[in-house]
Amino acid sequence: AGTSPPGRDTRALAAPHPIFLVFLASPMSAHPVAAPLGARPTAALRRRNQPTGTRNRAHAFRVVAKAVTEAPPSTKQVFVFGDGTADGDASMKSLLGGKGANLAEMSAIGMSVPAGFTVTTEVCAQFHENDSQLPTGAWEEMLVSLKFVEKCMGKTLGDPANPLLLSVRSGAAVSMPGMMDTVLNLGLNDLVVEGLAAKAGEKFAFDSYRRFLDMYGDVVMGIPHNLFESKIDQLKREKGVVNDNELTAKDLRELVKQYKLVYETAGVQFPQDPLAQMKLAAFAVFDSWNSDRAKKYMSINQITGLKGTAVTVQAMVFGNMGETSGTGVCFTRNPSTGENLLYGEYLVNAQGEDVVAGIRTPEDILTMANALPEAYAGLVKNTQLLEKHYRDMQDIEFTVQEGKLYMLQTRSGKRTGVSAVKIAVDLVQDGMITKTDAINLVEPTHIDQMLHPQFKDEALYANDVIGVGLPASPGAAVGQVVFDTETAETLHAQGKKCILVRVETSPEDVGGMHASEGILTARGGMTSHAAVVARGWGKTCVSGCSELVVDEINRWLSLGGVKLHEGDWVSLNGTTGEVIRGAAELAPAAISGDLGLFMSWVDAERRLKVLANADTPEDAKVARENGAEGLGLVRTEHMFFGSGERLKTVRRMIMAGNTTDRQSALDDLLPFQRTDFAGIFAAMDGLPVTIRLLDPPLHEFLPDGDLDEIVALLAQDTGTDENEIVERIEKLTEVNPMLGFRGCRLAITYPEIGKMQVRAIFQAACAHQKSGGSVFPDIMVPLVGTTTELTHQIQMIRTTAAEVFESTEIVINYRVGTMIEIPRAALVSDQIASAGAEFFSFGTNDLTQMTFGYSRDDVSKFLPTYLEQGILKHDPFQVLDQEGVGQLIEMSVKKGRSARPDLKIGICGEHGGDPSSVDFFHRTRLDYVSCSPFRVPIARLAAAQAALKEKNGK
Repeated sequence: AGTSPPGRDTRALAAPHPIFLVFLASPMSAHPVAAPLGARPTAALRRRNQPTGTRNRAHAFRVVAKAVTEAPPSTKQVFVFGDGTADGDASMKSLLGGKGANLAEMSAIGMSVPAGFTVTTEVCAQFHENDSQLPTGAWEEMLVSLKFVEKCMGKTLGDPANPLLLSVRSGAAVSMPGMMDTVLNLGLNDLVVEGLAAKAGEKFAFDSYRRFLDMYGDVVMGIPHNLFESKIDQLKREKGVVNDNELTAKDLRELVKQYKLVYETAGVQFPQDPLAQMKLAAFAVFDSWNSDRAKKYMSINQITGLKGTAVTVQAMVFGNMGETSGTGVCFTRNPSTGENLLYGEYLVNAQGEDVVAGIRTPEDILTMANALPEAYAGLVKNTQLLEKHYRDMQDIEFTVQEGKLYMLQTRSGKRTGVSAVKIAVDLVQDGMITKTDAINLVEPTHIDQMLHPQFKDEALYANDVIGVGLPASPGAAVGQVVFDTETAETLHAQGKKCILVRVETSPEDVGGMHASEGILTARGGMTSHAAVVARGWGKTCVSGCSELVVDEINRWLSLGGVKLHEGDWVSLNGTTGEVIRGAAELAPAAISGDLGLFMSWVDAERRLKVLANADTPEDAKVARENGAEGLGLVRTEHMFFGSGERLKTVRRMIMAGNTTDRQSALDDLLPFQRTDFAGIFAAMDGLPVTIRLLDPPLHEFLPDGDLDEIVALLAQDTGTDENEIVERIEKLTEVNPMLGFRGCRLAITYPEIGKMQVRAIFQAACAHQKSGGSVFPDIMVPLVGTTTELTHQIQMIRTTAAEVFESTEIVINYRVGTMIEIPRAALVSDQIASAGAEFFSFGTNDLTQMTFGYSRDDVSKFLPTYLEQGILKHDPFQVLDQEGVGQLIEMSVKKGRSARPDLKIGICGEHGGDPSSVDFFHRTRLDYVSCSPFRVPIARLAAAQAALKEKNGK
């Protein structure tokens, strides 16, 4: 059976694919009972953008003792499995893909796995490099492997008397559910279907044939799925039935004729030769590696470095052979909560796509004990064995054919953050894995999900519940209703929150699902495409809301007697399945229970300290609750945007035309700053606090609007003459403010500004220490590019600090350092350290901006194109550019510590919370990373995983 992604009904017909022309021109290898090459298709695979560049093919593969076919692993292009033997094993995912590697493993450990073979990811890479042509010998190996499958199954492809049918499925090294193509029931044609009807029943045979015609047309021939779907919907209406399985054998014969007419109308012919079917299906799966949905999924999940997808060709077993047959998907533990209970769904008399696509609403897996008791008992036993074997929660696909259970796939299951942590903790407590294993079992994004808000009080929205669906992925989501991916992505880009509402989702919706706060579907079960992808991303999802009516054309939904239009607010409770009219109130999450225990294991393994960026006592408190070991960045300028009186005072300082007036404004501003620092020191008592002196251009504190409005408001706020204000504004105006009058340049030009800030810091620090607290301030000078800038500021800081110590008769231990955010500073880091810097903090936001020459304010105009075309793999402001910016950081660390071995070094840019960047900072021997308070637990886990990776020599 196997599974396939739901139909994609928006795809246009494809032009003839060049490889099909090559295929037609080449002779077919002989096969014992291959049907004659009759009618051939005139249009086939869709051409997609081909990847460029070469690939590194250095591999080390271990040879399985019980190999089936003879060839060195480095030269084999096709690996077989079946009858308790296999060429490959679970360690070979980079070559065989997750699906192929795990099928080989299950076969080798004796599970009932239909025989098959896997064409490697190397072949996929060469296929795309060689203008969509298979490498030499690959097709011949596929034919040899096909004979092995035929022998194992006792059936022959294309033999009407004893037909073998095949599934052709994708499988990359990293699980990408639903993102690539699948073909089921391959091998049927006009002759074989009659033989199958005589052997297994007319209804079963023609049901399988109509499914094959639909899927093959959609995936391989480029015929939109909705053209087939409209035919079956029309036939069901004519026959007065609701479900597909209510159609009779006669009805299905007629449907096959209708489907063939779809091919004719599209100008293509269905290939009757099973070998032609197999070859073109393999090409289609290889091609799907470059599909828009696959590329989007890889971009969203930062999946890079893979060669391509493997193709697994496997003997079909059938869940649609009557009431003793069925198919399903299950997880060895609940992927939403982590509960140690079999979780999943199945359907009697169905094939895999019926479960995954939500075509029929499936049954809870636990009820299978009554419907198919023997198969269920075998399934429970197998799931326990597989979880113990892989030492992780498994996502399993299975089919029951006339009472016999077959295992079709196993892989580590996608799970929510709550589930990931609970499963990791439970597996440790059960003695199945170690604590370090558990740390690597949980992804940083899982921790992120657990810190998402929940509903403040579910009782408050009880009267607004308009419907209930299946709680497919837990959490709380609030947003505006949208009905398509494009709208969801548009709103997301505008910073707006939305809920994607669909009848059912398909892989084409992946971008919209990622852009949305949550997903609501009318059809589909707990293991549908929407549910699986949502859980993997931590998105709230309510699926299978059967009373939901969706009008995607006129942009409205109806549920519980309530009609909502696009743009209306709706809330989803993914834990209960409730759909709530309006925007329900949310509350922040907190670290406790399993997460607290798990994070204690994490902290025991990491070397990097994790600090936070916080500007208020409230933010500092949250950071400490999330495990921050101090503050790595306090942006003093953010304090200026507090009360209206405070901002007026700042503007009065800016508008001052002389030092006396400016000092007067600063004297009024000092108490505000001192109070802020006192609150932060109290919140972070006993921990280091790094305070950056004023950094942004002064014009950022001026009001927005046209010149007349600005002048009038400033005159009102500051009492300054309007003509003087205009003159002052003209002096503040800059062509490129980010490279202009900011950072240490301000404090050098107007030293009274820096002195006021330093005085406020140390007055607050001395008061905190006097009250019995512990305080460890680090004063950071921003935007230093030369040693003389730094020495100027160090002298000012130390002189001012000494004055405060003398007046208070209290002495505070402190350090003075600088941000490394200008490339020149990185190049002369040894000189900067020698000039008196006691610590470096890399401001990777500005360092990235200046290294690339990209303005952060304008990069959105071209960055999406760069990412789409592969010019950049990641947004360099989110994921550190290790090759360029990283090289500057490595150089700066080496130079700085050569001059000052005890130099404290960290990073305070946005990259401090990105897991791949944290790994780089660990390897570069930084002392700490600093990130936003809510990303502190993510950075803690990433730091531990980096330490374990280094410890294990990976």
